[in-house]
Amino acid sequence: MSKHITISPEEAADRLSIRELVEAYAHCADRRDARGQMSLFTTDTHFVVYMNAKDPTPTQELHSREALAPIFADLNKYDATTHFVGQSTIVTLTNDRATGEAYCLAHHVTVDGEKRRLMLASLRYYDTFVKMDDVWLFAERLLYVDWLEERALS
Repeated sequence: MSKHITISPEEAADRLSIRELVEAYAHCADRRDARGQMSLFTTDTHFVVYMNAKDPTPTQELHSREALAPIFADLNKYDATTHFVGQSTIVTLTNDRATGEAYCLAHHVTVDGEKRRLMLASLRYYDTFVKMDDVWLFAERLLYVDWLEERALS
């Protein structure tokens, strides 16, 4: 068990805001709100995708908020998605900077005529957050795909 210490109301508010940021990312993804999703990042954000978490070579690496547009728009190829955010941990936290890790199970449904398929992905995000004008944003998001499963749906 971890030892719980008393934290200030400001730290509690920051921790809650960061959790809400992580959840807003998933919410925007599932609503196909690419602009809203992009607004959660700094303008000079760093976003890296590792489609194989065991391979240290990134699959994609982006260096700006605007570069995220085609990545987020790519979700439109799915009939439906559900990103279920599991545990998230704040690793470090100062007044205007934080790091953390979040787990997510991403469900992607495709429909081709009568055929429905589900792609399930186990994701981990390593995040660096910054607080700008009293708002927490992603400064860096490293996305690791631990595993994928595809199957037919009835």
